[in-house]
Amino acid sequence: MVRVGLVVPGFSANAEDWCIPALRNLVQQLALTDSVRVLALRYPYRACRYNLFGADITAIGGGSGRRVRSVGVWGQAIAALAAEHRRQPFDLLHAFWATETGALAVLAGRLLGIPTIVSLAGGELVGVRDLPYGGQLSATERIKVRTALWLAQIVTAGSESLLKLAEPWVASKPPGRVRRVPLGVDTDMFRPPASGSPGGQIRLIHVASLCPVKDQTTLLRAAAGLRDRRLPFQLEILGSGGLAPDLTAMAKELDLQESVHLRGDKPHDRLPGEYGRGAIFVLSSRHEAQGMAILEAAACGLPTVGTRVGVLSELAPEAAITVPVGDYQSLAEATAELIADETRRRAMGQSARERVEAEFSLWRCVEMFRELYAELLQ
Repeated sequence: MVRVGLVVPGFSANAEDWCIPALRNLVQQLALTDSVRVLALRYPYRACRYNLFGADITAIGGGSGRRVRSVGVWGQAIAALAAEHRRQPFDLLHAFWATETGALAVLAGRLLGIPTIVSLAGGELVGVRDLPYGGQLSATERIKVRTALWLAQIVTAGSESLLKLAEPWVASKPPGRVRRVPLGVDTDMFRPPASGSPGGQIRLIHVASLCPVKDQTTLLRAAAGLRDRRLPFQLEILGSGGLAPDLTAMAKELDLQESVHLRGDKPHDRLPGEYGRGAIFVLSSRHEAQGMAILEAAACGLPTVGTRVGVLSELAPEAAITVPVGDYQSLAEATAELIADETRRRAMGQSARERVEAEFSLWRCVEMFRELYAELLQ
């Protein structure tokens, strides 16, 4: 049994709370065999201790406080980890995201004399100035990332593309410090519908926050291209965010009200049914660390047409079609080809499910983390 401390920005406040579903699923599976204690830095928004999914949770309640307030949050977090280590020593600390949580975990690991793993999980290694998006745009965030990746014994990434971004950061360290270990999909929850894909109009499914890095403006322009080709489709956009009013106005301007529907957020456990109503998953992101929505859709038997980010290149060409970032014309053309070819669409959907079962299932990915823990402790 490994005694692991997970350092995360947020964690479910209760069993009905789907805060960061991939981490919730990871904790639930790890806790079946190992001692799991979670330090949640920012969410829940109040300081508290509770047990959930077989794990002990310590919430610092840091909320959105930054700069000077972060000093107090960090002090409380390190004190909490030290107190937990005195109560029952950790074997290792494992942080998700290489910014605040990663830097905090590696510093606490040095203080406590235990090894640390940092898992990249977002935009830590990129800086897209025109959005703006990414950890590399801020000097403070760059310092946190450099500290986390320099001091961690092992760094993990959920996709080959993120792995390549990470390697230069640890180039002077011994080889093998950066590993590809994805966050897994619950393939019991996310699975093809028993009745098969619905007939009639082709439903395109898009699940993402409505924010600049997801680039739904490119998605809407691609939808206009499909409309101009007189193809029968409905685009369902699931998610919420600050761009919702702008995207609604853009859909109206492009005369897409009849074929594009912004449906807001859906509870995580309702997403399998939403994917089950679809035929193709469409992605327009300018960056994905991994792409959990891609893999959830694939587990439900949907092929993806999308931009060349995250795991999508790894699924192509058997289960996905990739296009350059920001290229709405190529996105429309590739989607149109798949709409018109039902045989290929179904074959790609089956391949998508098989790839997820083989490489990205929750159980396979949890086992990879367990193997990493055992290796580190040797």
